[in-house]
Amino acid sequence: MRNLSGEAYAATKYNTFTVKEPCTLTEFLQRQMSGISRNKLKDILKGHGVSVDRKLVTQYDYRLQPGMTVQVSKHRRSTQLQNKWVKIVYEDKDIVVIEKNAGILSMAATARQFCVKTVLDEYFTRRHFKCHAHVVHRLDRDTSGLMIYAKTIEAARILESDWKNMVYDRRYVAVLQGKMEMEGGTVKNWLMDNKAFITYASETDNGGKYAVTHFHTLKATDKYSLVELRLETGRKNQIRVHMQGLGHPVIGDPKYGIDGEYMPNPLGRLCLHAYRLFFYHPITGQPMQFETPFPTTFTNLIEARSTLTEEEKH
Repeated sequence: MRNLSGEAYAATKYNTFTVKEPCTLTEFLQRQMSGISRNKLKDILKGHGVSVDRKLVTQYDYRLQPGMTVQVSKHRRSTQLQNKWVKIVYEDKDIVVIEKNAGILSMAATARQFCVKTVLDEYFTRRHFKCHAHVVHRLDRDTSGLMIYAKTIEAARILESDWKNMVYDRRYVAVLQGKMEMEGGTVKNWLMDNKAFITYASETDNGGKYAVTHFHTLKATDKYSLVELRLETGRKNQIRVHMQGLGHPVIGDPKYGIDGEYMPNPLGRLCLHAYRLFFYHPITGQPMQFETPFPTTFTNLIEARSTLTEEEKH
């Protein structure tokens, strides 16, 4: 095998350019790499694929001066998060928005327990980021969907201290047991845990936390209902307890079903997904809006049952 000198080896790995006039790094690279999009450039920068005078640079507005040498890697580094439990939807220096799968905790309940925070902290370490994932809200282990994690203590403090005003629209979709006869409505009551850590509802103030859930029926069959849920408050097990109280528990919920009734679980999971998360950025104040599609397993379950029902009518 032919050995390459350091300079020759570097030449095989990078495209090298010399700066002729003052400009930003993005402006320079767009001229040198004609046709490349800003989003593609940002991906390369985030992936530690650009160096200026042999120093890694990730700032897209980094100022360049004549005589500087810019190198762009020819090979995309595998720095993106590859994990079956967690998908990164958005990331900047202050926050990260993720979509979690059902079956993983938002944060550890005991030492060294596998959770989303663990996944993110390992990802940050791999990318040489000097930060940790700060938990500012939670989803149940078996609930999937969108979540925010702060990357700085300042961002975490702002989100935690003013969560109700910072998050202005938070919605879920669920498959419920039975046919929901109501087109929509609102559930309001107080929620408290008993000694067995089971959350129960009270129509009068029992010293618990006031909880408000708005619901809208999207589609209902004889057996299942697809329902959108908007949280006005974010209490522990709020949706699951409120839907149980309406007589239509979330499919796959062994904890908050209807006593004495068989609780089906056709999908092998809790059928609850946080699909919308609208909030104000804790540092910039800019509105941030994220949505994921409804899980296809949810819609397929409803559609399959709807088709079966039509056939049964004939």
